[in-house]
Order: sequence, then C-alpha cells, then structure tokens
Amino acid sequence: MDLETVADELYALKPEDFTAARDARAAEARKAGDRTLAGKISKLRRPSLPAWVSNLLVREQPEETDALLRLGEGLRQAHRDLDGPQLRELSRQRHALINALSRQARRLASQAGHPVGEGVQREVETILHAVLADPDAARQWAGGRLVKAFDQAVGFPAAADGARPRPREPAPARTTRDRGRAGEEQRRRLEQARQQAEDAERDLTARQEEAAAADRQAQDTQARADELEQRLAELADEIKRLESEHHQAESAARKAREQARAADRQVREARRSAESSAAQVKRLSGPERGRTRDERRKVT
Repeated sequence: MDLETVADELYALKPEDFTAARDARAAEARKAGDRTLAGKISKLRRPSLPAWVSNLLVREQPEETDALLRLGEGLRQAHRDLDGPQLRELSRQRHALINALSRQARRLASQAGHPVGEGVQREVETILHAVLADPDAARQWAGGRLVKAFDQAVGFPAAADGARPRPREPAPARTTRDRGRAGEEQRRRLEQARQQAEDAERDLTARQEEAAAADRQAQDTQARADELEQRLAELADEIKRLESEHHQAESAARKAREQARAADRQVREARRSAESSAAQVKRLSGPERGRTRDERRKVT
C-alpha cells in the first residue's frame, strides 16, 4: 500500500463514500505498522461535488482533458503575445470546449449514480475556465484529485516583458527622431493589440452569457420533456394495470353469470321436484279423504 495508490482509489469514489473509505485505509496502514502513511492518508480531504465531477471528467475522458490543457497553453501564449486574431479563434474554441465538457461531466456524474444539477455544472465550468487561464490550476486538475473549486477566478497573464513582440532589426544610423517615431509606433501597435484583446474578451463574455442562457433554456425544456415522458410511462403503466383489472373483472362477471344460471337451473329443478312430490301426495291422499269416518275406523 502506498499513498499514490490509495489517493487514486479514494478520489475515484463518490464524495459520500470518501470519508469511510479513507478512514478504513488509514486504519489498515496503522495495523500494518506504517503510522507515517496512516497519517498522510488521514489528511486526504473529501472532494466537493463540483471537484468530484471535475475529477471524474479527467479520469473518464483523457483525450478531452489533453485537448483542454493544450488549448490553455495556446490561450496563455496568445495573451502574452497580444495576438488578437489568435485570441479570437482560441476564445471561440474555449467556449465550445468548456460548454461541451461541462455537459459531458454532468452526464458522467449521472451515469456514475450521482446526478448533479445546473448549479454544479456552472461550478465545473468555472473550474475549467481556471484550468485554461492558470498553469498551476491546470496541473492540479489534470492530476484527478481536485478537492474543491479554485478560491478565486484566475485571469489570463498580461503581456510580460520577455514576451513582447520581437523588435525589427535596427536600421543603421537611426536618428533620435527616427527612434522616437519607432517607439511611438510600437506603443500604438501595443495599445491596439491590447484593445483587440479586450474587445475579444468582452465579445466572448457576451457570447458565453448568451450560450449559458440558451443552455439553461434547453435544460429546462429537456427537464419538462423528461417529466412528461415519465408521466407518460406512469400513465402507460396505469393503463396496463386497469386493463388487467378490467380483464379480471370480466372473468369474474362471466363466472358469476355462469353460477347464477346454474343456481337458476337448480331452483327450477327443485321446484319441479317439489311440485311432483306435492302432486303425488295429493294423488295418494285423494281416496282416503272420500271415505266416511266409520269406514276408516273399520279399515283400522
């Protein structure tokens, strides 16, 4: 048993199963005499639900994870270089990829037996934005053991001194005025690039808000469709149950009618038997009533 193996095992569990499993592993390490390992295992923290969903995405979708990490490297470099066209293209890719990954993470959580809501999905998107902007956040996320969402939103790096556009080769015998004009032109281009980057960020934010609103509407609509589908399934079950009861009732009614007809036949037969018996009694008792009292005495 080692810390890396135990950590991988624990962070693959559902959040509600984490603590009990961690304590059990720590107890095993103590029983084996490795108190140092037991202490390290005990310090492992249970992940929040958004962090667990993010870790699930890393484990289950390694190709998409690599794609996000590569996109983050490209975006950070484009910000440092103040490359407006590249920023716009990569920002478009960023929105599409994060939107797709957050929905995929939500589906994975549902498949893992722990469905999450829209709020958790938005927190996952916040984590993914941080992964794109900050290399430290990217490293933490790529390890698949994230404990919680990052404390605060991280932004993309500003242009660093070492990342400024390469200056052109200096022309020989440039005058002070030429150098001033060149510096002014450089500053103007830098400001223009900054403005383009800011415009791209504002445009991206607006598009993200529109996409988020569209996603929420789509999710609400899908939830309503799922609800109606569930209701339809319930009604179908109810119809089957009623059809079964109706069939049973029809069978019971047929049986009752047959029993009633049999009872009627028995009544008619009993009536005929009674009438026959009464007629026989009448026949047998008829001559006896025609004799006088004295004659009946003589017979006796």
